Amino acid sequence: MRHGLANRKLGRTSSHRNALFRNQLASLIDKERIITTLPKAKELRPQIERLITIGKTDSVHNRRQVERVVPDDHLIAKLFDTLGPRFNERPGGYTRIIKLGSRRGDAAEMAILEFVGYEPKIEEAPAEEKGKKAAPKKEAAEETEAAAEAKPKKKAAPKKEKPAAAAKTKKPAKSAAPKRKARPSGTKRGQ
Repeated sequence: MRHGLANRKLGRTSSHRNALFRNQLASLIDKERIITTLPKAKELRPQIERLITIGKTDSVHNRRQVERVVPDDHLIAKLFDTLGPRFNERPGGYTRIIKLGSRRGDAAEMAILEFVGYEPKIEEAPAEEKGKKAAPKKEAAEETEAAAEAKPKKKAAPKKEKPAAAAKTKKPAKSAAPKRKARPSGTKRGQ
């Protein structure tokens, strides 16, 4: 019977499972969005929500609690400096799970685990700078074409052809292993 069993084992030993979750928590804090299997995402969600709740109040004790799970100082700083204040007014539910469907290789259900309010970081220049940057690229391309035309092209050296007689005289290489003699039937090795 399955009474009182709370967590999935995910087919791993406890140490492997803990390492898996530590790595996924670190990736989620760093990238703010990960793609994983649905059962892993469901198991990871309460752990990251607990860390965000701790990250709302910055204290030495809270930082030490988070450091037990996420040992990278850069990620701890991000948790307390950016993620904690971002969700300060939100009482819970900091993440969402978006189902993607089954994976092609093994038909495992895939999902995206991301923070609520996640927006992909797209580095775009303002519209005015785009127009200015596009023109120099065209000019640079024209300059390289003009320089390529100005350079004299090197002629390829003529290929030396082998005489036909030399090609015909080559014999195929024989194998180094000697051929075995056939044994008469009914005899054993070593006789």
